[in-house]
Amino acid sequence: MNMIDLIEKKKRGGEHTYSELSYIIRGAVNGSIPDYQLSAWLMAVCFRGMTLKETTVLTLTMCNSGGKVDLSNIGRTTVDKHSTGGVADSVTLVLMPMLAADGRMAVAKMSGRGLGFTGGTVDKLESISGFRINLDQSEFIKQVNDIGLAVVAQSIDMCPADKVLYSLRDVTATVDCLPLIASSIMSKKLAMGAQNLLLDVKCGCGAFMKTKDDATQLARQMVKIGKMAGITTIAFVTDMNQPLGSVIGNRAEVAEAIAVLNGQEGVLRNFCAEMYAHCVSAIFGEDLDAAARKAFELLDNGSALNKFKEFINAQGGDFNSILVDKCEKKLTLTADRDGYIDNVNAVALGKLFVEIGGGRKEKGAAIDYDCYIRLHKRTGDRVLKGESVMTLSAKELPKLKLKDYVTITGEKPTINKSILEIIK
Repeated sequence: MNMIDLIEKKKRGGEHTYSELSYIIRGAVNGSIPDYQLSAWLMAVCFRGMTLKETTVLTLTMCNSGGKVDLSNIGRTTVDKHSTGGVADSVTLVLMPMLAADGRMAVAKMSGRGLGFTGGTVDKLESISGFRINLDQSEFIKQVNDIGLAVVAQSIDMCPADKVLYSLRDVTATVDCLPLIASSIMSKKLAMGAQNLLLDVKCGCGAFMKTKDDATQLARQMVKIGKMAGITTIAFVTDMNQPLGSVIGNRAEVAEAIAVLNGQEGVLRNFCAEMYAHCVSAIFGEDLDAAARKAFELLDNGSALNKFKEFINAQGGDFNSILVDKCEKKLTLTADRDGYIDNVNAVALGKLFVEIGGGRKEKGAAIDYDCYIRLHKRTGDRVLKGESVMTLSAKELPKLKLKDYVTITGEKPTINKSILEIIK
């Protein structure tokens, strides 16, 4: 088999066979196919696309390129979750303990760090004093069995093919290719071995997928791959034109998740309850309304909060350290007139958060776990002149203009739903 022939085949729109894709992935991992040929092939895929069969085979081949987690001996049905990345998105921190507190499910999750202006669950958890994000596989499985919930960072030997291909995609303008996105996400999820998978596919200015159509197309492709691989897969296409929660910050988002787990009302609570309900309905065939009632019960009776505390303690974290605001410098921006909040710009706020040290400008850079941006108003809220709209807390406070991040108008705007579509 010859890589030049395979590049030519894809360049002309041909469909790769299982053996051809296996050859490419094997060569990517062992280094027998040089970067320049892999890059040419990635660009050909970007232009010509892949069939669902090709994408599924590519996903499985990448999944099998390294180590996998064996969850077959877990005593409960296993669940994993993935988000394509957003701003003020603490869903994982609320939803995971809800699912584990249910008692019928165990959450076994591998998470990543922040990418660009989108936050990462690993960064949020590492903001907790003492928290261990790197567990070996035996520790990970034991914790999933013992308390029904564990989260780890991606291991070095898991899906090495994805690491090779993604590093090339990042520098060859092929990141936004749907088959390559789907195979990258799903190969890692399949390698984790869970029986059920929840996908939160964000769209809008504060997400990598800018349009609902693109996000829906990606979600459908991943759901089909999951089903073909034999796992129950549910995808939520969700709005990220404004931040989901009320605070952007690593430790601050963990604190907000705790507040929601402690009964705080709001968009984040309702979002997580709806996700929980659809998950339980899909896995167990439970009535959707009954599942929604159960979701709010877990949040209101302290079960989910206690599970979160148990999870933090199991991985060495100091729960009390989360609730300490360590930032001394604060800047509050106020409304310059009466009106309604018309737009809260997620991408602008995400980039501002990176600028004040909360996110990385380059791979491996240190971040400030303590800085945050707190939003006192959401789209559609009434605001009076002089009223607080946004507070920034950081070591160094930049000069800001509220209009660069929040728009105020005279008429109340239409408010989009947070969950736009559910694909099963």
